[in-house]
Amino acid sequence: MVSSTTTFSVPTRRKNEMIDITGSVRDIVRRHGIKSGICTVFVPHTTAAVTINENADPDVPRDILVALERIVPREGDYAHSEGNSPAHVKALLTGSSVTVTVEAGKIQLGTWQGIFFCEFDGPRNRQVRVTVLGESAASS
Repeated sequence: MVSSTTTFSVPTRRKNEMIDITGSVRDIVRRHGIKSGICTVFVPHTTAAVTINENADPDVPRDILVALERIVPREGDYAHSEGNSPAHVKALLTGSSVTVTVEAGKIQLGTWQGIFFCEFDGPRNRQVRVTVLGESAASS
C-alpha cells in the first residue's frame, strides 16, 4: 500500500474564478505509480474550494460563478470584519475536498468531468494538496 501527499501552488488572477487542475492531479497520480486506489484533492483555505464539474464547455464554470454570485452577493448584511464573508459562504457551498477513484493508474472521471480549483477571494497564490492511497504497480 502506497500513501503520498503532494502540494502544488495555484496562482489566481481574479476575485472569483474556476481553474481546471485536472492535468496537475493526473500527473501527481501518475508520478506516484498508483495502479488502484483513491486520490483526494484538498484545499486548505477558507475562501477557496475544489469541485468536480464539466470541463468541456468554458461557459459552465462561468455559469457556476454567476449563479454563486446570485446566491451569495458581494454586498449583504455581513458582519465579518475582513469583508470577505461571501467568499467564506461560497467555499462552504462548494467544499474543501473531492475524492476520485484510481483504476489502471488513472483517475476515474466521467467523460465531461474535470477537477476545478475555485477562487472566491483572489487574486492570491493558493495551495492544493493531493493525497494518493492505493496499490502501486511495483507491489503487484
